[in-house]
Amino acid sequence: MTTPGTPPVIGVIGGSGIYEIDGLENTRWARVESSFGEPSDELLFGELEGQKMVFLPRHGRGHKIPPAAVNYRANIDALKRAGVSEILSVSACGSLKEELEPGTFVIADQFIDRTINREKSFFGPGLVAHVALGDPVCSRLGDAVESAANDLGIKNQRGGVYLAMEGPQFSTKAESNLYRSWNCDVIGMTNMPEAKLAREAEICYATIAMVTDFDCWHPDHDHVTVDSIIKTLLENADKGRALVKKIAPMLSSRKESCTDGCHTALDVAIITAPEARDKNMIQKLDAVAGRVLK
Repeated sequence: MTTPGTPPVIGVIGGSGIYEIDGLENTRWARVESSFGEPSDELLFGELEGQKMVFLPRHGRGHKIPPAAVNYRANIDALKRAGVSEILSVSACGSLKEELEPGTFVIADQFIDRTINREKSFFGPGLVAHVALGDPVCSRLGDAVESAANDLGIKNQRGGVYLAMEGPQFSTKAESNLYRSWNCDVIGMTNMPEAKLAREAEICYATIAMVTDFDCWHPDHDHVTVDSIIKTLLENADKGRALVKKIAPMLSSRKESCTDGCHTALDVAIITAPEARDKNMIQKLDAVAGRVLK
């Protein structure tokens, strides 16, 4: 496991269309056991220009797991156990704004969580914690994503609100227009509770939301064909893999703990008094919170 100040290990969670990392060397797939059940798949370990990388396909290889059935806790816990200190979350999404046309990458910095059936915290009865989530993503990672996207000529927007819906169905028009009235930028099904759990696990987290189509609010939505969506998805996947390849070396120079405080998020988060903490919970949280529970 990685502790603050150690060299970074970059984790990539790949969503729809992102099932590998280009240029990864010395690769091996390995099963990582989690205290929270089964992760989506084995983890792919490797190096990219000397930078240690760990890849996890969010939906499993072959895209077998729907968004609501992803074991987000096991995924983040497994990445933490693998030494991951920074996560790049790559996922497909729909656009809620006219200017965010298909092919645009949104480096989201805020979330609205509308999911309802997912385990959203590692903590609970016997060991209670409340982490700060006012700024739910790491600005340092966001800077790197934006810089790399600009270098590659990928149309992008720095900042934006990602509306996380439960799925697996898409929105009704009434819902889509409601989210537009909230000034949301994109809509997807996977970045919550992923971002919350990454913060609890003291891992830096950044979202790369790849727009595949306009959500159903758009007057031309009904004219969009499945073929065109798949075409955009595949093009986005190519750009997403190139982006990850570009970003990884940019993040290798960090020597100290994250300046945003991501790596020390639990310093003032745990509320339960030491003598009242459940021993089983302490053992279960050995990876996520071992730094502050020792």
